[in-house]
Amino acid sequence: MENGSVVTSFILKAYTELEDHRYLYFTGFLLLIILLLFTNTVLITVIYIERGLHEPMYFFMCNLAVNGIYGSISLLPSILRYLMSHTYEISLTACLLQIFCIHTHAAVEFCILAVMGYDRYVATCRPLHYHQSMSHRKVWTLIALSWIYPNIIFGLYFILTVQRTFCETIIEKLHCMNFSLVKLSCLQISIQSIVGFVVTVFLLVPHLFMILFSYAQIFRICLSASKESQTKAIQTCTPHLLAVINYVVGLLFEFIQDRFNMSHVPHKARIFMSLYFLIIPPLFNPVIYGIRIQAIRVQIFKLFSPRKRT
Repeated sequence: MENGSVVTSFILKAYTELEDHRYLYFTGFLLLIILLLFTNTVLITVIYIERGLHEPMYFFMCNLAVNGIYGSISLLPSILRYLMSHTYEISLTACLLQIFCIHTHAAVEFCILAVMGYDRYVATCRPLHYHQSMSHRKVWTLIALSWIYPNIIFGLYFILTVQRTFCETIIEKLHCMNFSLVKLSCLQISIQSIVGFVVTVFLLVPHLFMILFSYAQIFRICLSASKESQTKAIQTCTPHLLAVINYVVGLLFEFIQDRFNMSHVPHKARIFMSLYFLIIPPLFNPVIYGIRIQAIRVQIFKLFSPRKRT
């Protein structure tokens, strides 16, 4: 039965662990959001203004950067606000909005990475047919699907969360996450857990399969290719592979923290684990691509180098 007192706001308990050095953490998170917005905006700007970068791979990078900004503004401003507040209460409406933004950001990120893996497969394994296989129409279709598919799949599942009533108030994080909120429900959550598992399969398995298939084919081709071709393949695939590994590590941190007893882990370590996939990949993706890919690196230097007077 439902509890007679239905909760409409929650306490984000993890902020109590940061109270002693709140100004230090505020400064750190403020610098993070400035750096994150700056690096991703620079990458988007360079790709937009340089016509030589109007290729499928760079369009996908641009969408990855846009999604990184979307994810950061869904989380970091609220962290800054609560660090300067003495109450850590969040309304149900704000919590649900944060959940939707954070989860769709995560799903879109993995979808874009999967599409980028397919792009690297075509570029490496079928270079003569690359422009035919990755036509502008197909590229924009893949980009649209990367945003629409995750939002629809998670949106349908999210309806179950919106319809729930809640009887407990404590969320052990700096932010709202779907599983953390659902655990506070007045009713049993077994059916929603099963539905959540199915949704996770639809959001992760096809994309993981696409990435694994793409790199299996790339490695197969590299084994029989010349040293020069192997070096070129490594140079073009390394940034994407680093981005995938970085993101998967963040997802594993979140999964482990949600599904297992982490009481023996220090609170600040748990906070870092819960924030990893929301902050580290969007922060380092533009850095990885900017450093590793010469075409982008050259344009960034050109953008910030002083103009010579004629």
